[in-house]
Amino acid sequence: MNYIKIRLDDDFDRIGTRIEKTIEDLFRPRPVSPMFACRECGWNPPMDMVETDKEIVIVAEIAGVEKEDLEVEINSKAVRIFGRRKEIPRGPNGKYRLAEIQYGSFERILYLPCPVDTEDVVSNYRNGMLKLRLIKLHLHETHKIPIMDG
Repeated sequence: MNYIKIRLDDDFDRIGTRIEKTIEDLFRPRPVSPMFACRECGWNPPMDMVETDKEIVIVAEIAGVEKEDLEVEINSKAVRIFGRRKEIPRGPNGKYRLAEIQYGSFERILYLPCPVDTEDVVSNYRNGMLKLRLIKLHLHETHKIPIMDG
């Protein structure tokens, strides 16, 4: 019986990473505006978006990201959350036996189901969770206007 010697080195890992990134890019929705494109984004944090009658609440799980390394931009139609998680040093003689935590830059653009008031946004960051509360604009509501004499 002949044995085949298989050598896994860094080049193989880089090829695998490029293939995974290509597959992710195929299925990840891209923003319309090129100014929002992030060429070096390494991971996508999980997020939830909940809509009620009065507001939209977005929660992002971004444990390990310092508040100083986190930014949020908003317009009436979308929210952009981006930042960077710094890698934890592994020590001088440390070898990874399991490496699942993703580091580096991230960017998520969430398109909102309706317009929001960009001046009335509440955000907080605690225990690795970013929470945004956005007040919905009700553009199609009618308001009764009193008519004055004279």
